[in-house]
Amino acid sequence: MLTAHTRTAGVIGSPIRHSLSPVIFNAAFAASGLDWAYLAFDVPEGAAGLAMGGMRSLGLEGLSVTMPHKAAVLAALDSVSDDVAALGAANCVSRRGGLLHGDNTDGAGFLDALRLDEGIEVERQRFAVVGAGGAGRAVARALADSGAIVTIVNRSADAAERAVAIAGPSARVGGHVDLIDAAIVVNATPLGMGVVVTTAGEPEPLPFDVAALGAGQVVVDLIYHPAPTPLLLTARERGLRTVNGLGMLIHQAAHAFRHWTNEAPPLEAMSAAAVAALSRRADL
Repeated sequence: MLTAHTRTAGVIGSPIRHSLSPVIFNAAFAASGLDWAYLAFDVPEGAAGLAMGGMRSLGLEGLSVTMPHKAAVLAALDSVSDDVAALGAANCVSRRGGLLHGDNTDGAGFLDALRLDEGIEVERQRFAVVGAGGAGRAVARALADSGAIVTIVNRSADAAERAVAIAGPSARVGGHVDLIDAAIVVNATPLGMGVVVTTAGEPEPLPFDVAALGAGQVVVDLIYHPAPTPLLLTARERGLRTVNGLGMLIHQAAHAFRHWTNEAPPLEAMSAAAVAALSRRADL
């Protein structure tokens, strides 16, 4: 039951009504017996600073940050983690007394999804990350920091070079031919979300040619809805192991939960809530 003592967190973005975060976090608070509530706030582009002011004045304990605000919130924060400083983007804001601190939990969430959910160790593994946007940069940096060998493949060479600079010396720029040599290929582009439509009204293309991949390779798609994505369906048809982005979503939220509450996140409850919510969407 909500009371005047209930502590509040939330997510800001635009659009935001599709977000699974309220379902995941409220399930986590309930499973942990915490008197917390989590809400979604549709904050238009350009208003990230105002949202941070609202967080201060309303006493919100934490905020998740999604598009288009991950970079814009930085100017309104009092401190940031090393990852945020390198990436230029924060997806988690925590109250520390009267100050606001920014973290980026995407990379750590991706690593946990591989290690804890899939039993995949990343050290010395060869990864190809397709896409050099915010998600691709976070994933590439986390992989490189954990000892993986990372190749970044992107249409824009300049963006790929910037991502390599953020990831560090164990990363390099590559092309689609390098996907063949990778143990794990990660799609960090939005292709597969259904947001790209060709001029002829045809389905969007796959982010890379799955036919070039071979036995033993793993294909990871950071997209979690639809599940499976067209990329993962095609990879499964070729007998490849596939992983979607739901685990990353849950584990990055788990890191935020720990930042805000100093409690161990109830991963099973968070995962069950997310799966149930996605199942309801599929039935609509």
